[in-house]
Amino acid sequence: MTRLPQRGSSSAPPAAADWILRILMTAALGVDAVVHFQLAPGYQGAAPDGIGQGNLFIAEASAAVIAALYIILRGSRPAWLLALAVTGGGLAALLLYRYVDVPAFGPFPAMYEPLWYPEKTLTAWAQAAGVLLASAALTIHRRMPSSRRRHSTGHGPGQR
Repeated sequence: MTRLPQRGSSSAPPAAADWILRILMTAALGVDAVVHFQLAPGYQGAAPDGIGQGNLFIAEASAAVIAALYIILRGSRPAWLLALAVTGGGLAALLLYRYVDVPAFGPFPAMYEPLWYPEKTLTAWAQAAGVLLASAALTIHRRMPSSRRRHSTGHGPGQR
């Protein structure tokens, strides 16, 4: 006989909810990566010999790809923390350099850009969605018993 979870029990969310969060997060990180890869060449010209904003865009895009792969393949708490760091850090940098004229420091160029354009807006929305999705997933994972967490990600005690 199959036992169904009772209402109000502290059981984990269904696997479908976990996969929906993972797919949505991967989409948000994908938008972040594609936009940054597309914009990178146009921003490198300002500092062709230094780190340059274009190289920083490539680093952001690469981090988003790595985080997206980690989310899809594992969906573990560390994967969600990485996704939160990538989207949250990207959004923080985007908003900082949109509203504050930070001068160049060390190897980093001045990146003040006080305007919105479609790609920047799209990235901001994708990163904000990523922050919300990662926060929700981390909240769900925190509430899951550790044995259910291993089961929901497909990693049992002998599969690490």
